[in-house]
Amino acid sequence: MKITRVETFAVPPRWLLCRVETDDGVVGWGEPMVEGRAATVRTAVEELSELIVGQDPLRIEDHWQTMTKGSFYRGGPVLSSAVAGLDQALWDIAGKVYGAP
Repeated sequence: MKITRVETFAVPPRWLLCRVETDDGVVGWGEPMVEGRAATVRTAVEELSELIVGQDPLRIEDHWQTMTKGSFYRGGPVLSSAVAGLDQALWDIAGKVYGAP
């Protein structure tokens, strides 16, 4: 199974959701958000998604390390929120694959 696509959805007035899709059709959802900075976090999610598209979605800890240590961003609320949203979506996928809540 591979990650094929990451999409973001802005929901007015201030929320942001991300959707991670796999080639098996399993979809995971996450919420990357910093109050008042949805556009900034959206850009970070889009840039970080380049690191995980084409990869196995079940290697969640590896992706976390890559996104936090191997990207342009270095700490702070924007990176933390972007990674958190993608991380949530990957755990959502894992839960669906393994039949866990």
